[in-house]
Amino acid sequence: MSIPQQGGGPIERFEQLAEYLAEGEKPRDDWRIGTEHEKFGYCADKQLPLPYDGPRSIKAMLEGLRDRFGWKPVEEQGKIIGLELNGANVSLEPGGQLELSGAPLETIHQTCDEVNEHLREVQSVADDIGVKFIGLGAAPIWTQDQMHMMPKGRYRLMTDYMGRVGELGTQMMYRTCTVQVNLDFGSEADMVQKMRVALALQPVATALFANSPFLDGKPNGMKSWRSHIWQNLDDARTGMLPFMFDEGAGYEAYANYVLDVPMYFVYRDGKYIDALGQSFRDFLKGELPALPGEKPTLSDWADHLTTVFPEARAKKFIEMRGADGGPWRRLCALPALWVGLLYDQTALDAAWDLVKGFDHETREGLRRAAAVDALQGEFNGVKLHDLARETVAIAKSGLAARAKPGAGGMIPDETHFLNALEESVETGRVPADELLEKYHGEWNGDLSKIYDEYSY
Repeated sequence: MSIPQQGGGPIERFEQLAEYLAEGEKPRDDWRIGTEHEKFGYCADKQLPLPYDGPRSIKAMLEGLRDRFGWKPVEEQGKIIGLELNGANVSLEPGGQLELSGAPLETIHQTCDEVNEHLREVQSVADDIGVKFIGLGAAPIWTQDQMHMMPKGRYRLMTDYMGRVGELGTQMMYRTCTVQVNLDFGSEADMVQKMRVALALQPVATALFANSPFLDGKPNGMKSWRSHIWQNLDDARTGMLPFMFDEGAGYEAYANYVLDVPMYFVYRDGKYIDALGQSFRDFLKGELPALPGEKPTLSDWADHLTTVFPEARAKKFIEMRGADGGPWRRLCALPALWVGLLYDQTALDAAWDLVKGFDHETREGLRRAAAVDALQGEFNGVKLHDLARETVAIAKSGLAARAKPGAGGMIPDETHFLNALEESVETGRVPADELLEKYHGEWNGDLSKIYDEYSY
């Protein structure tokens, strides 16, 4: 989850909302890669989720990373709730999921090195206090009541609101994990093309990274329960954004969409003020019930942008949000997929050619099919396995064209980061298929074995 935004003067013109998004435009040479991933921490002996406080806790993990590796603490109301270092952040999801929000880096070699270093640091601290971490899209056994709320004002408000809308909001907050990548755009037209490709191909990412087939200790009937949750959460702020495929899509259209999303909060003087269900349009007129007579700043707009959760999200960059959290060896494959598709123009055009004939019904149908059946899913005659095969091939061509070397030039490009996805395309199997096979086979229905076999 995002941290409160800083800076930004008063909003005096409607046009500033779209202009804020446009400020993200960068020349191609300045495009960067920001990788984020979440994982569940648990007490190694009892296999129970970590509380915030205590000798084996989220707080102990954050303090250990601070003291051992020089991370700077981020506090809210006197409690440590995150860390910062060299452009990267470690933050907390509502149920204590530990998230790395990586620094903006030039190559996947660099972002993968960053992920590996972070996980080694986490493992070092965790080993000393009897904690382990596991990469899955959903908590496999823990119930909702077993999850601990982290001490962040934003989460208290969201928990209350999620109980009023959709069906599965609190499950999303407390019992799911993701891996995502944040990428840049060069112009409004570039943003639109990238958003369209990102939205249309998000079901492929969901299928390839599907890794949440269990809930409450048994199979849940889905390969990506996490994706299923997002499909049944809050229609006002989730989904596939059909308006982005309309003529005239751009910064203003996206700003208007976000304006119509009900608010969560306003952040003032270190505190979250309850604005649940209120309108940012009223805020622009100085008529927000939570702050009567006060008008918003650009920081308020930046905060509000973080409270919409479509499958691809635009801010001053674009976030790819469709993938489940997963094992260490697959975390670098997600940025490789999207960088390959979006950072080479030939590959981007080829990806658009692949999906430009899809209508909204097809895009939404594939999204739902991916959650249930992963690569075995299909809709309107489009088979996700075939679509994934073509998508990964285009991404590989895009990475080859980028020709970003690694290991001091010994590795010529970034294509090898797609190996795990190529294997999935070859076999038709994704992480969820492997987990289900073990559950029904060698584990003999004992899901507790997942911790020993799949923890970091």
